Order: sequence, then C-alpha cells, then structure tokens
Amino acid sequence: MLLGLAEVATLASTRLAMGLTTAAFFAVYGVGLLLCAWQLARRESWARSPVVLAQLIQLGLAWSFRGDGTTWVAILLAVAGVVVIAGVLHPASLEALADRPAGDERV
Repeated sequence: MLLGLAEVATLASTRLAMGLTTAAFFAVYGVGLLLCAWQLARRESWARSPVVLAQLIQLGLAWSFRGDGTTWVAILLAVAGVVVIAGVLHPASLEALADRPAGDERV
C-alpha cells in the first residue's frame, strides 16, 4: 500500500497512465495483504496461502536486488520473507489455523 502512495507521489505527466495503474496495483496488493494478515490474526486458514505466495514473490524480488549497492535491500527483503514464511508454516501456526485444533474433542 505504501508503494502505491509512493508511486502517486512521483507521478509525471509523461507517464500518467502507467503511474496510476502501478499505484492502483500496489494499493490493492497492500490492502489485500492487510486483509490476509487480519484474517490470520482471526485464525482463518485460507489467508495463509496468499501470504506465503506474497513472501515467495518477495524472495524473488530480493534476488533481483543482490549485487551493486542494493545488496542491503536484498538482505532485508530476504530476511523478512523467510521470517514470515517460517512463522506461517511453523507447526504451532499450522495447529492454530487447523479447522479443528488438537485437543478439541467435539465431534
């Protein structure tokens, strides 16, 4: 969502259509991830897949930033992506997001 706002802030009349569509894409993408994070906090298991996909995309993006003067960006993106994937796929998270957590003896 912040990338969408940053894109709007740097709009130029020579590339107005591209800037607006890019800003709209990043805004929708950010709002979608916020919705997924909110649903994960509410223990909705469907939100796990979009979050993992977004982090895999982020790892690919991190790979593209390696080298030159942007290696630090690559490291930050990669660490954040790996931490989120590890957290979402941790056994305790999987148990919390299960349709019927262990210990729930209701039939």
